[in-house]
Amino acid sequence: MAMPDSPIPHDLQTFIVRHIDSIAQIEALLLLRRHVSETRPEVRNQTWDVASISRRLYISEQETLEILENLCADGLLTCGDGTYRFSCPPETERMVERLAETYAENLIAVTNIIHGKPRRIREFANAFKLRKDRG
Repeated sequence: MAMPDSPIPHDLQTFIVRHIDSIAQIEALLLLRRHVSETRPEVRNQTWDVASISRRLYISEQETLEILENLCADGLLTCGDGTYRFSCPPETERMVERLAETYAENLIAVTNIIHGKPRRIREFANAFKLRKDRG
């Protein structure tokens, strides 16, 4: 699924294809990530609820919930008691940092990768995530 003429490195393209299904999803991930990198402890340790993220992204709470649950299932957020926080292993955190930088510098290239994913692949991947969580 990599785009050969893209300015996005192959490993980052692969990460996007595996973990990001929409612009709203990347925006949610980067919103929560920004607060973890904040130097003020009261901001850095903030957890988010669905309603707060929904308002920040201008999308429905149902869509926000689905996005957050997918990010949790992928190990990019921690979820509990209706709150969400950016938290992932250091190597994944570095990849998300690269994603944030690349998204800011190459918005069109990143969005082309996201929109270039065949819908069937996204639906299949999401169905697998749901089954994996139940078993």
